[in-house]
Amino acid sequence: MFKKITLENGLRVVCEKIPYVRSVSIGIWVGTGSRNEVKSNNGISHFIEHMLFKGTEKRTAKEIAESIDNVGGQLNAFTGKECTCYYTKTLDTHIELAVDVLADMFFNSKFAQKDMETERKVILEEIGMYQDSPEELVHDILSETVWNGDSLGYPILGTQESLKNINRDTIRDYMSHNYNPANSVISVAGNYDEEKLIEIIKKYFSGWKMTEKRNELISKDVEFKADVKLREKDTEQVHLCIGFEGIEHGNDNLYTLLAINNIFGGGMSSRLFQKIREEKGLVYSIYSYPSSYRHAGLFTIYAGMNPEHIGKVIQLTLKEVKNVLKKGISEDELQKSKEQLKGNFILGLESTSSRMNSIGKSELMLGKINTPEEVLKKIDRIHLESVVQVIDRVFNTNKMSITLVGNIKKDLDIKQFVKNM
Repeated sequence: MFKKITLENGLRVVCEKIPYVRSVSIGIWVGTGSRNEVKSNNGISHFIEHMLFKGTEKRTAKEIAESIDNVGGQLNAFTGKECTCYYTKTLDTHIELAVDVLADMFFNSKFAQKDMETERKVILEEIGMYQDSPEELVHDILSETVWNGDSLGYPILGTQESLKNINRDTIRDYMSHNYNPANSVISVAGNYDEEKLIEIIKKYFSGWKMTEKRNELISKDVEFKADVKLREKDTEQVHLCIGFEGIEHGNDNLYTLLAINNIFGGGMSSRLFQKIREEKGLVYSIYSYPSSYRHAGLFTIYAGMNPEHIGKVIQLTLKEVKNVLKKGISEDELQKSKEQLKGNFILGLESTSSRMNSIGKSELMLGKINTPEEVLKKIDRIHLESVVQVIDRVFNTNKMSITLVGNIKKDLDIKQFVKNM
């Protein structure tokens, strides 16, 4: 059962008690990510995430790590396009320690100049590592292509140029806009005493004052742009992404798209995998997945192949797209996919970190949390009519972007090739 309270300063706390486990996962979610940035400070959300681990007034970076390591727990963080999360997972006997460490990082980080220069180098190495991973890079290039000119397309890590502009002043200014209680959520899932938990959170977070500057939630629609982008790279394989406009966060049609994805390209039994990998042997890896954001969505198909198979793989992939547009999916396929969705969802409920992620992100992004029963009902309500509507909406070949990374043949004109198809 969920419990939600809002502290006087506007900080929301959402909890889910799971009494049969001995662990507890705690996350602090902040409603800011690369989408809230501008070109000159791109990467600052991720930079701040790194810096909060670099030492506070009372703990060194090593002591921050040791404080949770020493009790067998986990301490980590991640930055996305629309949110940043700092989280712990510990035994239920170490809740106050976990909250103390997270609050210390949040409010007392030193942002020492020496540490900032060290971390800048670390992130530049991270960018370099990413550039050397073409199977990951091709997805970022797709985002930049379909949302060209909008911050939703910015890379989460930033760029070599934008990292040069980040300093203590830009960080303080950015945090005063975005790191405030009204733009944050603390989520807790696991075994805890409710009264003690709320007492501990109030002890460490009730003094968090609202700043005059506030982050305005992004409410504008984003234009999806159809284009083709190629990045030549000396690789054995060519990496391909085909992108379609997807479905925005919070729209119940997202459940329908997830059901379609299971059948189309979501796993080893999917049409894409069976036709192009198993039957034809043209790729090692091929899959599809939806991504959802505020007022925007993306449906991505990925494949990695030998350069000589580019044309054939694109042709066969688009043939499957046209096939699902023309023939749809059967009632039997839909029922199996719904059961798969429900099974994946219910299994995910067994992890406290997964539950913490789910309720924290949902409260932050939507201001509400669906109970497991409500989610299962939404999946059960998926029907063939809604499937047809979502297929027609998403698989629009006139609104499609393609990105390629690798040894691309000089004479290959992808735009013309697709047009001819």
